[in-house]
Amino acid sequence: MTPERRLACLAAIGVDVYVRRPPPGAAPAAGEVAPVAEPAPRPRPAKRSPEIDDLVRPVAVAGAAPDSLAVAGLEWEPLEAMVAGCTRCTLCQTRTKTVFGTGDRHARWMFIGEAPGADEDRQGEPFVGRAGQLLTSMLRAIGLRREDVYIANILKCRPPGNRDPRPEEAAQCRGYLERQIELVEPAIVVAVGRIAAQNLLATEVPLARLRGRLHALGARGWPVVVTYHPAYLLRSPGEKRKVWQDLLFARQELARLDSAGRSAT
Repeated sequence: MTPERRLACLAAIGVDVYVRRPPPGAAPAAGEVAPVAEPAPRPRPAKRSPEIDDLVRPVAVAGAAPDSLAVAGLEWEPLEAMVAGCTRCTLCQTRTKTVFGTGDRHARWMFIGEAPGADEDRQGEPFVGRAGQLLTSMLRAIGLRREDVYIANILKCRPPGNRDPRPEEAAQCRGYLERQIELVEPAIVVAVGRIAAQNLLATEVPLARLRGRLHALGARGWPVVVTYHPAYLLRSPGEKRKVWQDLLFARQELARLDSAGRSAT
């Protein structure tokens, strides 16, 4: 990546870029900008296998909806219609619209957040508020457009007051999300935020310890990378550089998996 491209990517997600001070007595060069180093790659075992089976696997996926078989085999339109008419939990009584998902239904990248907020509840689309605008900038920073990826949530309805999803609510939506993942068949999944990551991976491990590792989801072993939620970055902008590291890591792992797949054929 050229220095100019790296600076543009960092600027897109709001990471500050600083001007280098000239040495004493010297005039600064016009437009001179201190290069921003890419984060150092995390150390790996010397002979790590490139196969999916070598991914860090969580415990077995928990919390599937009791009638998850009802969504098995459904294509996009009937699945979306089932979500729109869902009454499995009490969130159906307070929602304005269900929030199914959006984007390229054959995308290589799938981003999964936790639950709709007020803007999403009104518009019926995930990540459309301020956090959604920041997510769009995050995607742009790694060369993706919003329409290039598929975006969904753990919950399809907004919890009142934007409270955290309850385990029983996430369990009732689990079958919908699993079927979406099966239909998209993403090359990589990015879990956005603690709640999304812990629900997807059926773990209570803190987000900070889940970052920087490639996890596997479900029987198919979908590759999963974990990062912070854009809403958290709006409150803590100093953490944006960590998200940049996570996205670079995800892109690096996707390239590695692609290379492993080509060499195996």
